[in-house]
Amino acid sequence: MRASIVDLRYKMKDVLHALERNENVQILFHGKLKGTIIPLIKKSHKKIEDDPFFGMCRKEKRRVEEKMEELRGGRYNAI
Repeated sequence: MRASIVDLRYKMKDVLHALERNENVQILFHGKLKGTIIPLIKKSHKKIEDDPFFGMCRKEKRRVEEKMEELRGGRYNAI
């Protein structure tokens, strides 16, 4: 995508959408290229099954909500 200084000011949402699509954004000033904005992180399309934490508690017989409550702890300390 090519964006002028005016585009950066008034159409920043379009610039951000281009970055989300992993497009480089070329910045123009008076029609001359002044720089390029490069997306920070490229999205990877990994499967959830490939995550090291997937299925880490599969042998437990408790519900997910119960396990999460144990990991997070209560909201208030019991007195």
